[in-house]
Amino acid sequence: MSWNPTLEPKCPDAGSLDSIETLIIPRARDIGGFEVRRALPAPRRQMVGPFIFFDQMGPAEFLTGGGIDVRPHPHIGLGTVTYLYQGEFEHRDSLGTHQMIHPGAVNWMVAGKGVTHSERTSEATRKGQSSLFGIQTWIALPEDKEDMAPVFEHHGKEALPYLTGEGKKVRLILGTAWGETAPVTMQSEVFYADVILEAGAKLPMPDNHEDRGLYITQGAVEVAGQTFETGQMMVFRPGDAITVTAGPEGARLMALGGETMGGPRHIWWNFVASSKEKIEEAKQAWARGDFANNPRFHLPPGDDSEFIPLPDR
Repeated sequence: MSWNPTLEPKCPDAGSLDSIETLIIPRARDIGGFEVRRALPAPRRQMVGPFIFFDQMGPAEFLTGGGIDVRPHPHIGLGTVTYLYQGEFEHRDSLGTHQMIHPGAVNWMVAGKGVTHSERTSEATRKGQSSLFGIQTWIALPEDKEDMAPVFEHHGKEALPYLTGEGKKVRLILGTAWGETAPVTMQSEVFYADVILEAGAKLPMPDNHEDRGLYITQGAVEVAGQTFETGQMMVFRPGDAITVTAGPEGARLMALGGETMGGPRHIWWNFVASSKEKIEEAKQAWARGDFANNPRFHLPPGDDSEFIPLPDR
């Protein structure tokens, strides 16, 4: 699919630095030789649109036999998105889903009132050296959807809108932007895209969303004459016409945003909710265990021999 030509003649100027409402420098932490950089939630910004959690995973290299083992754990009140640049994950959840995810595809799991899942490097991949690089994010659900039944969708990269031209390659992962709509079922207004820019290429940000942000995974971009580097997230002022320009080595970005929530969200461990009471109910349900008879949480079929316990805090 070629780039929407109507965007180029009206491509706005870069704007001013006043258009950047918040600049976020993610917190990096090492989890056993595997680095994670967390951009959301941040001290100055809890969400961008409905996006409430944003982690860059890697890049990391694993020796034979190595990989990632995220044991079964619970979620409420959110949708999880896994998007990979390199590597693969094996996803299992309490709905009975067993789904591999590869670069360019999307796994969308809506927790609603409660779901449990695990993500691991598959046994087949562990037989040789492997790599992993990608983004995991959570999208807070609207208050009237927080207690919906959990659901899961997988869409291969060939199913997602792909815009090319003028030095741009854009895969729309979720929502609506640049005249296209991704096939993933959403519970709120949102957009999320993987953007690759050649050196000097310009990307106009969608102007039909209240909140808009960019996270730089590779390279650098320029806004209003100032350069922003790999590992930074910019959140733009609502309503401003914004265009970013790739640096001399090009850039890879995640563009994200959408409608803001009707109020703040509480976040504790893997739980997101509009009230502390919902968080407490979920904590008690997970601490109860007895997953064969637990009315809220069950362990994923095929991965039910271990789980992550409730934190002591």
